[in-house]
Amino acid sequence: MREKKLVSGIVLRHRPSVRHAWKERGILTGNGGARKRRCTMPRIGVQYPQPTEPARTLPRQMPWAPFNNRLFDLLRWQLTKDKGYDKSVPLRIPVVANDGAYLGDRGQPDSVTWVGHSTFAVQDGGEVFLTDPHFGPRALLPKRKSPPGIPLEAVPPEAFAVLSHNHYDHLDDWSVRHLPASIQWFVPLGLAGWLRERGRRAVELDWWQSVRHGRWTLTCLPAQHWSNRFGVARNATLWCSWLLDSGSRRYYFAGDTGYFHGFAEIGRRLGPIDVAFLPIGAYEPRWFMRPQHADPEEAYRAFLDLGARTMIPMHWGCFDLTDEPVDLPPKILAEILDRTGADRDRVRTMAVGERWTIPAG
Repeated sequence: MREKKLVSGIVLRHRPSVRHAWKERGILTGNGGARKRRCTMPRIGVQYPQPTEPARTLPRQMPWAPFNNRLFDLLRWQLTKDKGYDKSVPLRIPVVANDGAYLGDRGQPDSVTWVGHSTFAVQDGGEVFLTDPHFGPRALLPKRKSPPGIPLEAVPPEAFAVLSHNHYDHLDDWSVRHLPASIQWFVPLGLAGWLRERGRRAVELDWWQSVRHGRWTLTCLPAQHWSNRFGVARNATLWCSWLLDSGSRRYYFAGDTGYFHGFAEIGRRLGPIDVAFLPIGAYEPRWFMRPQHADPEEAYRAFLDLGARTMIPMHWGCFDLTDEPVDLPPKILAEILDRTGADRDRVRTMAVGERWTIPAG
């Protein structure tokens, strides 16, 4: 396996099978240089555009369901009066009190704590990692509908974090500035500079690149989404999902994504996956949101495609981003599980602040 040392204790790796596939398809020349034609991975149900010189590939488009929502489409959505949902009904978002003190105790059992939206604090082997850490009061404009499940101060200084993309409900400036500066961040292409400007340590990866962090192997993976932020051009930074392998357990964090056939490929290459964090909210209206946000049925299909042991739904109950009420997605998911006769023990819908102790074995 080819290695490249980035910083102390961190080794970047390209998986041999991926590089071999690039050469087989003529994507890599003999000396590793890039050819100028479109790069595609071997077709296994879907094509994977793969850059050899990642920095030259941005901005990038969604390769599986390209879309370009115009301003007209956005206005059509926002000006539609009858959105089909009554948001005057009081929300019912389950929240449990949790001070998060156990996160600083390395002797605690392995566990997952839902902080809210797409933020989880995972404790494995005494180490803690965060996903898309958001402890702030807003996602640019939308206010939180539920408080963070644990206080930000509970995050231990030796924790590390993964980011999926730069949208405001996933990358929160306030949280980045207030979390311990010692946290090591792992981000998709184009985001490391943003964090370094704030005095944070960051390593950026492209799809299918892996990096070692202590006993962990982190792999940056495709997602069906996009990126945009004030002062940053649309799709000028990459978006991704993550596979975090502790050596004894594998966690898949989908970030923000629509449904795409790459889930089966990810499961085939990197499984078996023990825990899959999958988004189920912010999906209406479907004509506008389908390419970028999975609905509950698509999220469950992604779980089956991944072949994961346990699904934990996320991306609901916090920020009012789309037409459906923020507490609706888990209800729809429950109906789907009942209708399909699914094993309910494999899908753990958590309360904000809830801590789930992961069974051994």
